[in-house]
This record gives sequence, C-alpha cells and structure tokens, in this order.
Amino acid sequence: MPTRTRSLNVVAILAIAFGLLTLVSGGRALFGGADMGAVVPFVLWFNFLAGFAYVAAGLGLWYQTGWATGLAIIIALATAAVFAAFLWRISTEAAFETRTMGAMVLRLAIWMMIAIVAKANGRVRQI
Repeated sequence: MPTRTRSLNVVAILAIAFGLLTLVSGGRALFGGADMGAVVPFVLWFNFLAGFAYVAAGLGLWYQTGWATGLAIIIALATAAVFAAFLWRISTEAAFETRTMGAMVLRLAIWMMIAIVAKANGRVRQI
C-alpha cells in the first residue's frame, strides 16, 4: 500500500470528524425535539444524511480505496447543488436561519478542499 501523505491524513481525519459532528448535530435537530427556528427541511435532511457519506469518504481516504476520491467529489457537487437550491428558495423570501447560510458555505468549502486534496493525492489503490 502506498504511504499516505500528510495532507491525505489530514483530510481523511477532517472528513470523519466532520461527518460525526454532522450526524450528532443533524440528529439532534431532527430527532431531539430542539427548536431550531426557521430551518429549511431539505437542507437539514441532506446535511444529516450526508454525514454518513462524510464518514465513509473519510474512511475510504484513510484506507486509500479506489472509490474515496470519487465520493469526495460527489459530496462536493451534491453540496453545491443543495446550496444552490437553498439560495433559490430563500430568494423567494422564504424564512431561513442565517446560520444555515454560513453552514452551507463552510460545508462546500471543506468538501471542495477535501476533493481537491484527494484528487491531487491520486495514489489510491483499487480494491
């Protein structure tokens, strides 16, 4: 197995940690009964379900699987698509929480960075 680069180690750990935090916060918002304000349901559900993909991508990057880079790219693209749909929805003056905007910018930036690092470290083994 090729040696992992430091940058690949960092993004793998980041993806796993970000995924676990996403599952906890999303699960609390969806199932914990907490009043989250004017949430946008499709964004909340996407983020929660994406948490599982985040963990899978992080593990795949850590173990240098052949599919991990593709999954990271798909996550980045799907996040961009949901963010675009969110922006379209709020352009119709629908209620939303300001923190959702910041969270989507953060998610998109993180997953674009992870996808770029994963692609640049293309030394993943095929399974």
